[in-house]
Amino acid sequence: MRFRLVVVLSMLVLMTACATTPTGRSQMVFMPDNEVDAMGLQAFTDMKNEKQMSQDTRENQFVRCITDAITHEVGGEWEVVVFEDKTLNAFALPGKKIGVHTGLIDLVDNQDQLASVIGHEIGHVLARHSNERMSQKLGAQIGISLIAAVAAPQTPMGQTALGLLGVGTQYGVLMPFSRLHESEADSIGIDLMAKAGFNPAESITLWRKMAQASQGSQPAEFLSTHPSHETRIHDLQERMPKATALMQQARAAGKKPNCVK
Repeated sequence: MRFRLVVVLSMLVLMTACATTPTGRSQMVFMPDNEVDAMGLQAFTDMKNEKQMSQDTRENQFVRCITDAITHEVGGEWEVVVFEDKTLNAFALPGKKIGVHTGLIDLVDNQDQLASVIGHEIGHVLARHSNERMSQKLGAQIGISLIAAVAAPQTPMGQTALGLLGVGTQYGVLMPFSRLHESEADSIGIDLMAKAGFNPAESITLWRKMAQASQGSQPAEFLSTHPSHETRIHDLQERMPKATALMQQARAAGKKPNCVK
């Protein structure tokens, strides 16, 4: 009897946990979205309290201009913060939070290159990648307990929570998204930036610049959860005809962002 009950409950969990990403991929998610959003909010609040935020008006206007154009395509009110940090990084968290490091702003040449990164990071949120990997790694019961753990980032459980969300580099525990998640975010992101009127071809330039900036420090693809720069560029090139068509449609509809660095 107990075994049958476990089987029935397991089937119910699997049925209720089945979801579909924006690319049409089936995924298993156990965590309630509002709980994951709460974790994202807590993590973002902690970062704002602990990290220096840029007061440079030009930098903030540049980033805000780009994020406004892209988030207009997905809806909702997104909070955006530029952090004084020389690392080449940007992130988006559940709960509609976006962080951009000044080091990445320094690297890009134009609005389209930064839009490709921001579109990619928002893609992670839209595809519920944080929820999916929390579900995979921890299961619902343990995952829910991580909500409180985010508020104590120096604890082992807190570090795990931040790592699964996609932040935590300041604690040395960043858990990178899988190759599947990275590739899916690339796919969603390039379409998003194109729908907002940005030039998707600049995503290729951006990743070439990132490859050059890494100066060979990226491990071989089979040793890494991330796609190699070459694989990422190849996949983006394959999607370029569709993305270019989306950009042309957007510009014909009057979407012509003009964000000046």
